[in-house]
Amino acid sequence: MTEVLEFEGVRVRRGDNEILREVSWSVSDTDRWVVLGPNGAGKTTLMSIASARMFPTEGRATILGETLGDTDTRELRVRVGLSSAALADRIPSHETVRNVVMTAAHGVTGRWQEEYDSFDEERADALLWAFGMETFAEREFGTLSEGERKRVQVARSLMPDPELLLLDEPAAGLDLGGREELLSALTELAADDRSPALVMVTHHVEEIPVGFTHVLLLREGRIVAAGPIAETLTSENLSATYGMPVELTANGGRFSARRG
Repeated sequence: MTEVLEFEGVRVRRGDNEILREVSWSVSDTDRWVVLGPNGAGKTTLMSIASARMFPTEGRATILGETLGDTDTRELRVRVGLSSAALADRIPSHETVRNVVMTAAHGVTGRWQEEYDSFDEERADALLWAFGMETFAEREFGTLSEGERKRVQVARSLMPDPELLLLDEPAAGLDLGGREELLSALTELAADDRSPALVMVTHHVEEIPVGFTHVLLLREGRIVAAGPIAETLTSENLSATYGMPVELTANGGRFSARRG
């Protein structure tokens, strides 16, 4: 196994506010991680560093063997697939779905003067097919439902054949049907040996796809617990993470939680 992501004593400060505090964490190339924590826990900041879009105030962050501060982040970002609400907001609403996926090959969100070949088009179409969006290829992105947009965004994040895939709340805002369709696709992705290392942020244990192997629990910028999901995702650890009694149940690889 190869480490694709390593944080050593990572801190992030904004004025007097410490967003991440002494975070040490590593992800190997075969891992599928889920990151859980309440609002303000530091999850989005963690993903911003992991995607080479933010530098830590202190500590060391190494992504795909490259240490932030000692490498060209523009080249590094192309090797990391990212799906996030912030990125989606930059996609032009008039762009076709195929172009939304295809432009990820050049690390841009709207087609301009880049050149693409038949391989790029075929790969984009194959990814759209994998997420059940092949019939939407010529539709404008702005006309899609929220669930359809989420699936396109995940397909887009895979376009550059990344070595690390980051999914920041991919199921946020979806209804039950949309969530389950997306989780089914992510379950298949997690089970595929050809898939890159995966890190997914969510607020809800119900959104953890089957097949994810590890969990990181954050509270107020600190790691509460991190490790294999079977050992680490417990009622006790969730209670400490959310600051309230939590009762966790598991069934067939899926989880649910309620106040204890």
